[in-house]
Amino acid sequence: MHITNLISQYFGKFAKKEFPSFFQKIINSIYVKIFKIDLSEFRKAKYYKSLNDLFTRELAIPRQIDELENNIISPCDSFITQGGKIKEDILFQIKGMEYSLEDLLTYYCTDNFQKVKNGSYINFYLAPSDYHRYHAPIDFVIKKLIHIPGKLYPVNFKYLKKEIELFVQNERVILECISAKGKLFYMVFIGALNVGQMVFNFEPTVETNKNAKDIKYIDYEGVEINKGDALGYFKMGSTIVMIWEEDSVELENLLNQKVKFGQKIATVK
Repeated sequence: MHITNLISQYFGKFAKKEFPSFFQKIINSIYVKIFKIDLSEFRKAKYYKSLNDLFTRELAIPRQIDELENNIISPCDSFITQGGKIKEDILFQIKGMEYSLEDLLTYYCTDNFQKVKNGSYINFYLAPSDYHRYHAPIDFVIKKLIHIPGKLYPVNFKYLKKEIELFVQNERVILECISAKGKLFYMVFIGALNVGQMVFNFEPTVETNKNAKDIKYIDYEGVEINKGDALGYFKMGSTIVMIWEEDSVELENLLNQKVKFGQKIATVK
């Protein structure tokens, strides 16, 4: 087991422990202050029974989303670290640090690789202070889920700038999706240090950071998901990479900007 996985497992045990109420309120308060978390859309920190409960908090005030049919919304609250056109097989985790699309998606996606190798992509970085739940960016059908065990390096800017092919090395879950207009796209959920789990509401059999060594592959007849639906959540901050079929979307210019779940990030062509 890699040291990053071991650290994450120990932290996960601490984060899910429910301490006595008085002590837990102190832990929650310290965490909120350190990471400057805005709880204006959520319950107050004192109401969460564990750090995991706080990390995976649900919105207490419903979020308004862009409901126009052809507008793709951000699946999460995050910072856009990179995005744009894929050149053949190359994406960037951050400027100057490239990685292979084929290595990221693995041979399980070979049949569709030609469709996306010159497509578009966006990297969404979720900081520890962000809302950790992820949602459907558009109406779509899930065709495949692929869980790839791996390391759990941090995905912050320090590591993005120094660790070669970080996204390919880290544990990840890939969703292969078909939009309501028949266009292919992928959502890649990437684990990180202290991410005890990535949870998917529609597939409870997926267990991340559990010493798994083999790739888990699930083929679906078609799980229908509506725009804005909750897909699941990270336990701590991490990264989502979205990858679209060539000439299927027009991206908004959001590089190095914060985005919110529900905000328009692209338009279907």
